[in-house]
Amino acid sequence: MNKVVNEKNFNRWITIVSIVIPVVVALLFRVKIEGVERLGFLPPIYATINGFTAVLLIAAVMAIKKGNASLHQKLMTSCVVLSLLFLVLYISYHITSESTAYEGKGFMRYLYYFILITHIVLSIAVVPLVLKTYAKGYLGAYESHRKWAKYTFPIWLYVAVTGVVVYLMIAPYYPSSM
Repeated sequence: MNKVVNEKNFNRWITIVSIVIPVVVALLFRVKIEGVERLGFLPPIYATINGFTAVLLIAAVMAIKKGNASLHQKLMTSCVVLSLLFLVLYISYHITSESTAYEGKGFMRYLYYFILITHIVLSIAVVPLVLKTYAKGYLGAYESHRKWAKYTFPIWLYVAVTGVVVYLMIAPYYPSSM
């Protein structure tokens, strides 16, 4: 009974957080803080965080496949913390800076926007998946955790990797004051 109550509480919070995060991020895209210096140094930092997240996700899967649940848990917790740090830095950049337009042409333009759009859509979708999968592991529902992880892992890995790719593709077009 206690596990069921805990899971219901987690599910309630997962739903709230999964709605609030994308709504707040979308609203904050309209906010520009006047008089604050542009935080142009942040994009390579949060792209690096995405890269570290991808590496740690792979390491976490390798750890659990080798039976090292303790290391797996630590690595996954690190991935969640890195994702939160990414979110804070990403928002900080966008409330102090105008969005940079991609200036590539032809096929590269289509490729960039395909990667960007899938990255954005899946970054929204992965929030409840990560939280649900993490909660299942935290609550000790390991069989259910494994089932959720089969979907969560590849989506989260795609979001982390494409975050780096998007940065590398847009970086040449950032204002030179960066």
